[in-house]
Amino acid sequence: MSEDLAEVSGVGASEERPRDPFLIGLGERVRSLRARRGMTRRALAQATRVSERHLANLEYGLGNASVLVLLQVTRALQCSFAELLGDVTTRSPEWLLLREMLENRDEATLRRVRVAVGELLGVDSHAAGDERVRPSRVALIGLRGAGKSTLGRMLAEDLGFPFIELSCEIEKLAGCTTAEILGLYGQNAYRRYERKALEDAIQIYPEGVIATAGGMVSDLVSFNLLLRHCTTVWLQADPEDHMARVAAQGDMRPMAASAEAMEDLKAILAGRAAFYSKAEFRIDTSAQPLLETFQILRAMVRRALALAA
Repeated sequence: MSEDLAEVSGVGASEERPRDPFLIGLGERVRSLRARRGMTRRALAQATRVSERHLANLEYGLGNASVLVLLQVTRALQCSFAELLGDVTTRSPEWLLLREMLENRDEATLRRVRVAVGELLGVDSHAAGDERVRPSRVALIGLRGAGKSTLGRMLAEDLGFPFIELSCEIEKLAGCTTAEILGLYGQNAYRRYERKALEDAIQIYPEGVIATAGGMVSDLVSFNLLLRHCTTVWLQADPEDHMARVAAQGDMRPMAASAEAMEDLKAILAGRAAFYSKAEFRIDTSAQPLLETFQILRAMVRRALALAA
């Protein structure tokens, strides 16, 4: 580890600079956010026009004296970084009071609050756990290679529902391939097309099976739409199975440019797992063969939608 730090900091191992705990945490959050979006450091450097070396320093918690100055200011003013930077959740007393009430609450409590707020605002299509009103739109989420397309088609055929491959709908809207969208317009444009494709699917199909893109959790607006309007299933798999399945499809995005492909994939899984876990159901597709996995999925969905087995 010290050799890695010496390389990114430009000093010898014996001269390694001490790292501030705050900067270490900041770097870890940058890495986590980058992983959640499935971006290599090189891709982030290209998107931000910041050198890979500077980003490496940021992720390893080196330098960034200006950030420490801001940290000292927040401590002196007894405010959060978010308030200092003008985050939307700090712009009124009500926002600040809500933040204080929710701070340090566990995930289960926060989920109940989110559902209650959704019901209060009239944006929740179904109450959590209420099987009588659960949407007949089934969305499969998870990283690429989990089996969303294969199992989605099988489930749609079994239920007699339309099958919607969201990536195909995105390409239809854009009039070009996913690679061309990303290459020509960038990830933000791709997420806009993705959101429109999801909104269209929700409006057009009261019943259906939707195979989502693995990075949808990067767009919280789209992910909230999905959770509100679909019965969600997280298809999990071991990293090795993800890698093998994606390679078998001839598609190594976003790991193609990385010499540490497996580590990148594990980082992406770790960055997204907390979001994928918001699905109502989950299945480990590495735990049994395909047909057994499908039978588990079929029984789970039919029970959830109160359909005959």
